[in-house]
Amino acid sequence: MKTLLVTGANGQLGNSIRLLAKNYSGYNFLFTDVDTLDITDPAAVRAMIKDNRVDYVLNCAAYTAVDKAEEDEVLCRRINAFAVGVLGEAAHEAGAKMIHVSTDYVFNGTGYRPYVETDATRPVSAYGRTKLAGEEILQEVCPDAVIIRTAWLYSEFGNNFVKTVLRLGKERDELGFVFDQIGTPTYAGDLAAAMLAVVTSDERNAFVPGIYHFSNEGVCSWYDFTVKILQIAGIDCRVLPIETKDYPTKAVRPPYSVLNKRKIKETYGVVIPHWEESLRLCMDKL
Repeated sequence: MKTLLVTGANGQLGNSIRLLAKNYSGYNFLFTDVDTLDITDPAAVRAMIKDNRVDYVLNCAAYTAVDKAEEDEVLCRRINAFAVGVLGEAAHEAGAKMIHVSTDYVFNGTGYRPYVETDATRPVSAYGRTKLAGEEILQEVCPDAVIIRTAWLYSEFGNNFVKTVLRLGKERDELGFVFDQIGTPTYAGDLAAAMLAVVTSDERNAFVPGIYHFSNEGVCSWYDFTVKILQIAGIDCRVLPIETKDYPTKAVRPPYSVLNKRKIKETYGVVIPHWEESLRLCMDKL
């Protein structure tokens, strides 16, 4: 039986993998978070991987407070870059493979067509810089690694955009959300399934290391996303489209971050639902 180590297991993605784990009876899952494994401690990580004979490391741990990262880039880098290197090095030493999650924030967002994996990276925020550093370190220390860049993640777990909109929609008569930042929401359940598809591909000797893009299908702005969330929930709240300049944040957001998913679909046979379909599925669970 193959063993999977899942870090960041209490987050949105980790919990989504936990939910799917019961369908993968041929695998042994080890779920860890900051309370059970310090991923910045090389000795602890090596021991965990070696003692449990781990075959795959699924790194769902990350520092994701985008605005806070602008003031705390040192801690952000420790988790998003240094720890990724620690996990990758320990995995490689033990002959394990690693699947790591990165972000659309590695791009500056000035493009106008969906980003492919080989497009030039130009992060414009501390979060983006540290995530890109994590990608680079991982590829250096662990050639057997799959890096999946994703965007606009939400789920039925933890705090996220969907839950925030539902709460605000009930509290207020009117909301304003930006219409000039374009991307695609990603349901964590779909990303979790894609990561496990990468794991099971190894049984067919079809594991192909490298960088991949994954989000749901389709395109929308944060304004469109908000309108749809409230519509599905049946909440009567007026939503106003606003410009980014009218809603200043500490960290710069990529104005366009639609990802081209062709590579992951062709390599791993992943079927990706439209974002509205997955949103309905998620909201049925709330």
